[in-house]
Amino acid sequence: MSRFRSLAPWAAAMAALMAASSARAEGMDQAISDIVGPIVNPIVSTIFYSVPVAGTQFPLIVGWLIIAAVIFTFYFGFVQFRLFGHAIRLVKGDYTDPKDEGEVSHFQALATALSGTVGLGNIAGVAVAVSLGGPGATFWMILAGLLGMASKFCECTLGVKYRNVNADGSISGGPMYYLSKGFAENGKAGLGKILAIFFAICAIGGSIGGGNMFQANQSYQQAVNVTGGDASFLVGYGWLFGLVMAAIVGMVIIGGIKSIARVTEKLVPMMAVIYVIAALIILGFNFSAIPAAFGAIIEGAFAPVAVGGGIVGVLIQGFKRAAFSNEAGIGSAAIAHSAVKTSQPATEGIVALLEPFIDTVVICTMTALVIVITGAYQVEGLGGVQLTSYAFETAFPWFPYVLALAVLMFAFSTMLSWSYYGLKAWTYLFGESKGSEIVYKLIFLAFVVIGSSMSLGPVIDFSDAMIFAMSIANIIGLYYLMPVVKRELAQYMAKLKSGEIAPVDKEAKRQNA
Repeated sequence: MSRFRSLAPWAAAMAALMAASSARAEGMDQAISDIVGPIVNPIVSTIFYSVPVAGTQFPLIVGWLIIAAVIFTFYFGFVQFRLFGHAIRLVKGDYTDPKDEGEVSHFQALATALSGTVGLGNIAGVAVAVSLGGPGATFWMILAGLLGMASKFCECTLGVKYRNVNADGSISGGPMYYLSKGFAENGKAGLGKILAIFFAICAIGGSIGGGNMFQANQSYQQAVNVTGGDASFLVGYGWLFGLVMAAIVGMVIIGGIKSIARVTEKLVPMMAVIYVIAALIILGFNFSAIPAAFGAIIEGAFAPVAVGGGIVGVLIQGFKRAAFSNEAGIGSAAIAHSAVKTSQPATEGIVALLEPFIDTVVICTMTALVIVITGAYQVEGLGGVQLTSYAFETAFPWFPYVLALAVLMFAFSTMLSWSYYGLKAWTYLFGESKGSEIVYKLIFLAFVVIGSSMSLGPVIDFSDAMIFAMSIANIIGLYYLMPVVKRELAQYMAKLKSGEIAPVDKEAKRQNA
């Protein structure tokens, strides 16, 4: 009850504000676009600057992420394949010592980070990639996801290595800390501080926009669509929808990372299982068509027909979708993974490499296979969520309702994780204090309501640019600090080999639990 009471004053104020402005929402949208557009559009164009490659526009920021993933894959000796099985054992808790510093388990950290990446990109973004690049885009999407596993390993190892353990036992970590502390160790404190501040500013912008307003807006739109479209009782009440969602989000994020982790460890597996089971049922109904679908994917990857840019065009579409979906190299996941209970930084890097596999190799590939097998990508005039919905609807006429629920859960979990990312960036800039945390959380919740109420196109574009701008500072840091990661991995593997680190006795684990 105390949480409800604490939300009441600002909730009432926002309700009054949004109710008063809802009648002028369209005009406000345009006014905001007119004011913000000329300022943010040049920034967006710079971050997503593209060059023509074989007749297809290729965003350089995607190349920045993919090249880094390739370098890390070779530098760490294909760590994502060598230690995949060990990663699963770590997530299961086989090596967990409850006495280690930290706030959440390996599984909870993984679920929290996954909640920030598994979302609309898996549903709508894959459909865009396949519709533009054909079935072959799936092959390159999977390859990029496999490569991105090495980037996640690198950044999340550093997140634990350089994290701060606060006086109250809470953890603060992520690129802000390994950029500032890691560079300072080598006499480059000034450069590290500049990169850390740049990253933190971009992370706050990304958390409020792409990790908040966009999610709230798309949730509202999907709710309107399944309740009658233009005739829906929700039309014109985006502010009310946002207010309810803000109250629910607020009740979770007020409790910090432990509260967020408790929700995401249940929500993420549930929503992923629901979505994957639906996909598997469709694949089961069309079992005989699966070999032909894989044939189309392989053939389309290397011998595409009637696709702009040929092989390069297909490759670009697949790489773009993977980069936009799993955020490998962005640095966001390292913030969540830093809170894990462990004394060995490499363990969390190993756990984190599972993220791109689950997000891109499993969930995105399921979406792509359903779209290819049902032939939905050949239907004119469909794109994004509508294309995925149509593909699933061929087997389940009622699937749009399931999809609406999936979108709501994906959006909700994304807001939870990005609220934490933004919070840690905020406290890095403005100090670790309860007052500072409350200010950020109230700002974040207010923008849930704003995001549901307005289109804010240029603002969303800007926030997307901020998320990818995070990778500029982050990957510079990863290149500079990857020898540190290599040493941490070597030390951990040596301890495993010698038996210094061994699986926890299952009986003792049960007693501790």
